[in-house]
Amino acid sequence: MALITESRVVLDLTAPDRHAATRTPAETLVATGRSTDLEGFLEDVRAREEVMATGLPGGIGIPHARSAAISEPSLVFGRSSEGIDWGAKDGPATLIFLIAAPEGGGEAHMQVLPKLAKALMDKTFRAALEAATSESEVVDIVNARVALDEPSAATAPAAAASTTTASATTAAAPSTPDPDAQGEQPPSSDGPAPRHLVAVTSCPTGIAHTYMAAEALEIAAKEAGHTISVETQGSAGSKPLSRKDIQRADAVIFAHDLEVRDKGRFAGKPTVDVGVKKAVSDAPELVQRATKLADEWAADPDRAAAHAASVDADDSDLDANDEVSTATKVRQWLMTGVSYMIPFVAAGGILIALSFMLARVALGEQGAIEITKYALDAEGKYNITNSFSPLSLTSWAALLFVMGGAAFGSPVPILSGYIAYAIADRPGPVPGIVGGWIAATMGAGFLGGLATGFSAGFVARWVSGWTVPAGVRGIMPVVVIPLLSTFITAGLFITVPGRPITRLMDNLTAALEGMGGGSSLVLGLILGAMMGFDLGGPVNKVAYAFATTGLATAGAATDAVQLRSWPPSWPPAWSPPLAMALATTVRPRLFTEPERENGRAARLLGASFISEGAIPFAAADPIRVMASSVVGSAVTGGIAPAAGVTLRAPHGGIWVLPLMGNFLMFVVALVVGVLVMTAIVVALKSHAARTTGVDSDPQRVTA
Repeated sequence: MALITESRVVLDLTAPDRHAATRTPAETLVATGRSTDLEGFLEDVRAREEVMATGLPGGIGIPHARSAAISEPSLVFGRSSEGIDWGAKDGPATLIFLIAAPEGGGEAHMQVLPKLAKALMDKTFRAALEAATSESEVVDIVNARVALDEPSAATAPAAAASTTTASATTAAAPSTPDPDAQGEQPPSSDGPAPRHLVAVTSCPTGIAHTYMAAEALEIAAKEAGHTISVETQGSAGSKPLSRKDIQRADAVIFAHDLEVRDKGRFAGKPTVDVGVKKAVSDAPELVQRATKLADEWAADPDRAAAHAASVDADDSDLDANDEVSTATKVRQWLMTGVSYMIPFVAAGGILIALSFMLARVALGEQGAIEITKYALDAEGKYNITNSFSPLSLTSWAALLFVMGGAAFGSPVPILSGYIAYAIADRPGPVPGIVGGWIAATMGAGFLGGLATGFSAGFVARWVSGWTVPAGVRGIMPVVVIPLLSTFITAGLFITVPGRPITRLMDNLTAALEGMGGGSSLVLGLILGAMMGFDLGGPVNKVAYAFATTGLATAGAATDAVQLRSWPPSWPPAWSPPLAMALATTVRPRLFTEPERENGRAARLLGASFISEGAIPFAAADPIRVMASSVVGSAVTGGIAPAAGVTLRAPHGGIWVLPLMGNFLMFVVALVVGVLVMTAIVVALKSHAARTTGVDSDPQRVTA
């Protein structure tokens, strides 16, 4: 089907604001079968607009979003005679392109969208649209520049180069900063020496701004007499800059709203770092800044480094919307760590769950308990290295348990290491992973991983900013930075917060033991809250250790009071991941696409007694998720023992349910706790969304 048709052209678009103006074009998508949920798509577009207005210089508005409500990539064109404020500095938009992309992308069509973005930078293309008198004429104009029939791989670069050349040649002299008409006067013969620049562009959706920023930088560099190579980290894929290109580059421009992938490639180069919209609206100024830095760097590397630092610290002349905010950067760093951590949690949890399932088949009701005795360094038959038999179901269950345990022991170091990587690039993972391993070993959990990740990243970045002799500069990233940053990060964590955490755990354990014979309801509330507080961290482990110790002392007795110390800790471990799975289902627009994927995985993790399934959510939004988790888990933990729920197995999730006493009340306790936590987390996130005027966090439905 065509990307744009006459039925998706609105030549007389009127509306009081950009949000209302989006509805009419969006309705044409529903009418032509491209959208299955009008309101859902409009919410996604509005969320994208609130992240950063999509108005561009030259009277353009490009509302766009990826959305589950879109079945196929589509364009809708609207033209407003009076103009609609779309957030551009130079005035209202008269030409509006609504870009609708499926949530999963759509590779063939997504290759077309960068061509549209580049065409919009061409003033002749816009003039033709303004002069069009019919819907069919608009379709012909668009299809002439943005066709569904893609050229072959060999000719695609030439076509892109042709577009860039045409844009640069036809650009007119601007009266205000305009990326399609910047710097069209050739540099004078006595001007600065030509420079070779490299750039990386990215935006939250990777649909429009990514490619428009690239086109604007290419035009600005060409008209200033320089050369530039741009890497677009967008939805249509990215061809990384070659090592040769980077090596010969005199300066680097980062125009991005997402963390630049593999930023370490550009170490040692003078860099201009701004938001993507700055490149669209004022590319010549960025090129000028980059070439100025290159000149200073060539003349005096030490002074150039100091100048680069001062530029980062003083950008008061730039619009706040053009820069990547501190909050956005923190979120990017967190999500980088979380995205690398998630596969470890999922793989480990599912392997353990499969192990328990096989163990029950092989060993009966006690199988899920018996299989936990197997390890790589265990004695006798429990050493899976020596006792593994391909024909034994027990051996396969033990093998899965050992592998799952290995994967499950990795998330904290990985979280810490990749947070540090996001902050400091290649030197970051060494101190981050070492610090995370120490945090996990000391029982600090994922909160310790967050602490070591951020401290390692900032320490590594601080050390990498030192001015050193040229002979030392080459070994800084591989020797000096990781060595010093690891020493500082690990040393500080061990000597400063480590001992207080240990004392806190001892005090919590002693306090819980003092309550062992008291009210089961109060004990359940406290143990449940502790289990839900840090999701596998030190507080969680104290509650778990207290409960399992009591379980062990019960022996073979069927009516031992200690049997009631375990249920307050067992169901609450289910509640957080199951509640987050439910929350992502009932209010998906409050969560990012990766979080919604995590929600689906959290169903199995929660049902397998793996509270760490909620860690990705807590890492991204710790206050709201942890507050909800504490309350929901406390409710579950309070109901279970008071209702007479008992259990002998110290782990296992759904695989040990036959060992449970009073199963019905366990279900009641779990359902109530999950519903309470879900209601709280949805209410808190909805309130935050209303406060900011967005239905979700900036990257939650657009990334």
